[in-house]
Amino acid sequence: MRGMTSTERRVLLAAPRGYCAGVDRAVITVEKALELYGPPIYVRKQIVHNQHVVKSLEQRGAIFVEELDQVPEGATVVFSAHGVSPAVRQQAAERSLKTIDATCPLVTKVHHEARRFASEGMDILLIGHAGHEEVEGTSGEAPSAIQLVESPDDADKVEVRDPGKVAWLSQTTLSVDETMETVQRLRRRFPLLVDPPSDDICYATQNRQQAVKEVAREADLTIVVGSANSSNSVRLVEVALDAGSKAAYRVDDASEIDEAWLEGVNVVAVTSGASVPDELVEGVLEFLRQRGFPPHEEVRTASESLTFALPPELRKDLRVAHSR
Repeated sequence: MRGMTSTERRVLLAAPRGYCAGVDRAVITVEKALELYGPPIYVRKQIVHNQHVVKSLEQRGAIFVEELDQVPEGATVVFSAHGVSPAVRQQAAERSLKTIDATCPLVTKVHHEARRFASEGMDILLIGHAGHEEVEGTSGEAPSAIQLVESPDDADKVEVRDPGKVAWLSQTTLSVDETMETVQRLRRRFPLLVDPPSDDICYATQNRQQAVKEVAREADLTIVVGSANSSNSVRLVEVALDAGSKAAYRVDDASEIDEAWLEGVNVVAVTSGASVPDELVEGVLEFLRQRGFPPHEEVRTASESLTFALPPELRKDLRVAHSR
């Protein structure tokens, strides 16, 4: 890298990147709840999968818990963007908790599809990762009808009651390419496999994967900003490598970048997962500037204008508060 001029180097910034509409809605929901009701506000699981966002909300009075038995009876609890099962809703009612549901509407759509397919007597093959909150929430809608399929190879092992009554659904944050490979493998075994009414993988996940493909094909190094438990961020690393990036790493922020990654590197691609605040990306760009890289070039593959209304229970209380 020594002796190299900045004109020989490039920084390609993928767009879209960062916050999606569901994450934006979930984070604002907790912020508004803290303003309206005052702290503490309890949140079941991480509101979104980003350590910085969680820490910021904790500093403002949010308390993150794993399960509802950690929430005092009668307190206010927010359900995370990843959704919950009916059993969790029932537990909240039994404990007289005031609930605010920040589940992403695109996840809620998958829950509706699971209930409908189950009511039609179908076996549901849910493509996703074991232990992910979204998968647990969706599985809870019809536990006796849903089987988890974690990879294309898993598709060869699935057993169903009636090969003519099988449907598939998926976690919204997966790799589009791998998911479709799994669906193709399933369809070879079950030719009558029913698709969901619309693609389950969310628009933001698809857009971010398409954008990183565009910048990664020219990159010596791709840096994905996102937390380790963020499924869509982890997928972006895989997508970048598949697209041709010579190396790709995920970091929570610029402090995790290893200087050695920049050795011999001319073109750096930068992107971020759907739950990442833009200031963390700015930190990475500044890190590169301080090491002789030029200002970034944004490479945009799609525009996003979708927004989601806040949860109805919160909107109602906000209207009452504003009318006083």
